[in-house]
Amino acid sequence: MKVIAVYHNKGGVGKTTTVVNLAAALSKKGKRVLIIDLDSQANTTFATGLVKFDDEEFDNIKDCNILHVLQSEDFYSIEEVAIKSQFTSPAVYVIPSHIDLMRYENELNQLDSCRLRLIDKLEKVENDYDIVLIDTPPSLNLYAKIALITANFLIIPSDLKPFANQGLVNVKQFVGTINGFRRQIRIEPLEILGILPCKVSTNARFINSTLRKRLKIIPQRYELPMMETVIYDRDDLAKCAEQVQIVGEIEIPDPLSILDFKPNSKAAQELELLGIEVLEKIGEKQ
Repeated sequence: MKVIAVYHNKGGVGKTTTVVNLAAALSKKGKRVLIIDLDSQANTTFATGLVKFDDEEFDNIKDCNILHVLQSEDFYSIEEVAIKSQFTSPAVYVIPSHIDLMRYENELNQLDSCRLRLIDKLEKVENDYDIVLIDTPPSLNLYAKIALITANFLIIPSDLKPFANQGLVNVKQFVGTINGFRRQIRIEPLEILGILPCKVSTNARFINSTLRKRLKIIPQRYELPMMETVIYDRDDLAKCAEQVQIVGEIEIPDPLSILDFKPNSKAAQELELLGIEVLEKIGEKQ
């Protein structure tokens, strides 16, 4: 089982889009995929269709989510908490997030054991999944630390704009700190698969001029590898996440991956290429 964290400490760079659609691409390659949402904003939880309420009074995930996995040593196993999601076919499993993560962060911070709890619980299901994808908060907080301690590999989505680029200094330092901790507990350092260009403009002049320059700057200035795949900012990627189902008079979110929504679109082709590249980089057979 390979564990991949998708992280950048700047928000709005395409983390959720990357996680859910990469999961779909890997699933369609025959891989058994588990998504773990460690961001209290729960965007990935929404994007995989796990939220089935339009009023928080009927919250269907508040009593069984990633918070409970981290809080409890003996209960809330991966098997118990993971929910089968139909946002793509073949289906993937998802451990949902919840806004309660924010409220309990300080409490969990006092428990050193919670930093390794996800590793321990994933070991018990290592024969059930081929790939685990972890979505992370855009911060340097406890949940980001847990994700990077747990993962074997890291993808850093970026729109390559100046603020995102400046944030790469923090990302490198953060990874360095995490790798120091990983050495202490005798696990291999986190391997950075690369910066993944995301939400990139489709303007021809931008692609032929500005984008080329930005793709060269990252390895030179920040000494970080680049992914070969580029995920462009396409309308279809937004529309597939906004699909709804009408039940009576209520609209219930019913998102689809881009590979299920428009499998022949350019966006779907780009995400399929990303899946192939990721499998090659982590040494997983296709």
